[in-house]
Amino acid sequence: MARLTKKQKEATSKVEDRAYTVDEASALIKDITNTNFDPSVDLAVRLNVDPRKANQMVRGVVTLPHGTGKDVKVLALVTPDKEAEATAAGADFVGLDEYLDKIKGGWTDVDVIVTMPSVMGKLGPLGRVLGPRGLMPNPKTGTVTMDVAKAVSDVKSGKIDFKVDKTGIVHAAVGKASFDADKIAGNAKELLTTLVKLKPQGSKGVYIKSIFMSSTMSPSVEIDTKRFSDQ
Repeated sequence: MARLTKKQKEATSKVEDRAYTVDEASALIKDITNTNFDPSVDLAVRLNVDPRKANQMVRGVVTLPHGTGKDVKVLALVTPDKEAEATAAGADFVGLDEYLDKIKGGWTDVDVIVTMPSVMGKLGPLGRVLGPRGLMPNPKTGTVTMDVAKAVSDVKSGKIDFKVDKTGIVHAAVGKASFDADKIAGNAKELLTTLVKLKPQGSKGVYIKSIFMSSTMSPSVEIDTKRFSDQ
């Protein structure tokens, strides 16, 4: 077993064996993060669902009020009449056939792909490349739309999509450690409130089983689920 460094021991010693409020956890994460880069702050939320059942799948989108702190690279796969609109909205890459060819060749150096309903037929054969990387556009996440400008703008301003994994956990980044604690907390609360609203009818009993917050390489901090379980 790897031995903890002095900084890791110091950070671990500051985490009490109890559940914190979101505000307390956000402040504590900033205090115990000791890296020479600006790490992401992540939430891991264990839900009482069985993702194998269609009526218990949890998937959605949320716009974090304080953004992600990440420079999200957006590819807009659009027809020529929508190119100017996508560019003006801030898309990093705009085009169609030339980018489809690049993707076929293995290029996936983007974070989000936005496209139009009429283009989805061309993306189908690229599912093996885009699917495993979470890059396939989806109407449910707002990335397949005729309002390309809004879709690009939303992604750039902090809109993220999330999906429960096969173990029943939702993982999502809610900011950077350099954010003020109240901004980390605000983003975390927005995500958690959205998850509560998406509770499937097939989920019985306590919906949110546990919540943990951590930054890259920091200890995890448990968050009290009661506030969110009672909604």
